[in-house]
This record gives sequence, C-alpha cells and structure tokens, in this order.
Amino acid sequence: MAGRGDPPEGPVPDPGGGEDEYRSVVFDESFVRAARLQEFSAEERMGEHSQAVRSRSTWEARSGSRQAFMLVLLILLAFGTAIYLGVRNPYQPPVDQRAEPLRITMVPLAPKGPVAGGEPAQLFAHSPAAEYRTGAAGINLPSVGRTTHFSESQVVTALTIAKDYLVASSLEPEVLSGATVRPARLLLDPDQLAQFDRSVESSLDDGRHAVAGWLVRFDPDEVALADTTVRVQGTLRFAETGADMLEVTADHTFTYALRPAASGAGPVSQASLFTVHREMHFRFDREDLRMHRAELLTSTVQAGPQACAADTDGALRPLLAGERASAAGGPAVTDPYATGRPAVSSLCGTLSPSAQPSL
Repeated sequence: MAGRGDPPEGPVPDPGGGEDEYRSVVFDESFVRAARLQEFSAEERMGEHSQAVRSRSTWEARSGSRQAFMLVLLILLAFGTAIYLGVRNPYQPPVDQRAEPLRITMVPLAPKGPVAGGEPAQLFAHSPAAEYRTGAAGINLPSVGRTTHFSESQVVTALTIAKDYLVASSLEPEVLSGATVRPARLLLDPDQLAQFDRSVESSLDDGRHAVAGWLVRFDPDEVALADTTVRVQGTLRFAETGADMLEVTADHTFTYALRPAASGAGPVSQASLFTVHREMHFRFDREDLRMHRAELLTSTVQAGPQACAADTDGALRPLLAGERASAAGGPAVTDPYATGRPAVSSLCGTLSPSAQPSL
C-alpha cells in the first residue's frame, strides 16, 4: 500500500539499490498526472491571482464515461429507428391465393379410314414426327430474362417445373401404362390434389375430372408401347401476370408408337402411331417456385386416332393398326401436329389425313 508521500503507483524503487535522502521529494510522471492541484506559471502568478495553485480539469477522467454514454445512445437511436421503419413499412407479404380447379377440354380425333400399321421406325420416318426429337429433349426451354417482379432464375425455375410436369405426365413409361401417377402428382399445388385424386379414382367427362386432362395414360389391358421412344415437339412461353404471379403456357405434340397388348397374327399385331396435342396453362406464385410445384389452370387435349364415342375420361382409347372409327368424326378436320392453340370447335374432330404416316 502506498504511503502519504508515495506516488499513486507505489513507492519509486531506488535505482542504485541504496537509501536516497531525496527519495521523498522525487515525483515521477504518474504522480504529476494524478495531482489534483497545479501550480500557476510565473506569468500567471504576476497577475491578479490570489492563489498560487489551481485545480486540474477532470475532463480526462470523465471522457471515457462520456464516450461510452454516447455509444449507448447511438445504439438505442439506431434500434428505435429500425423499429419505427418496420412498423411504417408499407410492404405486406402476398396473400396466399388458393389454386383454382383445373378446367379440362378433351377432343378425340377420329380417322377417315383404317389406321396405318407397320414397324415403329418406318412409321415415324413417314410421319410429320420424323424430325421431332425424342423424349425430354423435345421439350426445350426458351430464351429467358427477368420480368418486372421476377428474376431470371425464378423464370427459369417456373419453366423447369412446367417441363418436369410434361415429362412426368407424358413420357414416364409407368405413367403411360397406368402403373402409377406419383411422378405427376408430386408436382401439383396441394390445393389441386383432391381434384387430381378424384379424377384418377373416378374419372368423369365433366370438364373437371377427366384423368386424360392431367396425364397421358393408356389401358394396359388393351394397349402397349411398341417403342419406348416418344417423339416430341412444341414450345414453352412465359408471362408475368401480377407482382406475385408467373404463368407458363406449354404447347406440345407427343407421338407414340403403340401395339395391341396381346400379340397376335395379322395386321392387328402391327404398330401404329397415336398423336396427342396437349396445351397446358400453368400458374406459379412465389411459394410454388420455392416448393417446386405448379398450379394447372387449363388443359386442352386433342388425341387420335380414336373413335368419337370412345370413353376417354379414364384413359385414352387409341384405334390401332387396321382399325377404323365406327362413325365419322365432327365437321372440323384437325391436325394435331399444327402449331398454335388447338382449335376446339366440337366434342370430337376428324383426324387430318396428313397426320397419318404416308406409307
């Protein structure tokens, strides 16, 4: 402990190791800084001062506390500003919109004569699908860019989900054969799952519950794929329809090589081509993009050759090689290979002869 004559840091050690008679009057720098009184200078003492000393300012001692106080004040001010701006922020999260029911239009296309038969490669080579790509390679994403409210990556995500749905619902062999619907179901908005499940379990031709509006499916007891290679061509288009909504339109033609499920002798065992023109309208909100799912707005399907009277709500009913429609189709001659929006003028159409292989 320091004595009365010692500096604040304690007694100054004797550099020589011996007793120093002036030790009590030697002040180091720390002692001087700690002094509360300071002697006036010679010039100041010549004035009217009545005292020889003055008190030292205590600003140095208080400066650290004042700086800490200012720092705390600034932090509180910043925190209060953040809360105020948060309360005053006019942005509100988008309202979660429930998905609308899918609207379905089915148009069977009846042939004018017997269905052409042959080997799959020969049929493809002599059909409008000769130059089509195979499988998912025929579903190409367009050139993309950002929209007003969606980034380029979000637009790509929407197009990719639409393509994934087309692949899952039109190209998966197990979906085509009716063995499963899971690949397509996993990509749907949860609000549409009840409608989808009802369509699969009890399909109806009511514009809402025809399973063929959701996916391409054939009756495995009647039809089998003669070639797992499916020819595909079409377009994908996108548009922003609101600050929180993207829409994608898919317009594609799928051509399948089919044969009877049970092999037999004669022309009936030959393969034939079956063409499905699907135009599907998808909608995506930001949650759909995040969860990799889609809402289906409309599905327009033109498919042939098949009879107009065929029950196509549960599965497509192709006419195979050598078969013909029992009755003529509707008045409109329809080419499922034509580009653009399908022209739907009746519940049944006539398959354009140009859509059949020219053997």
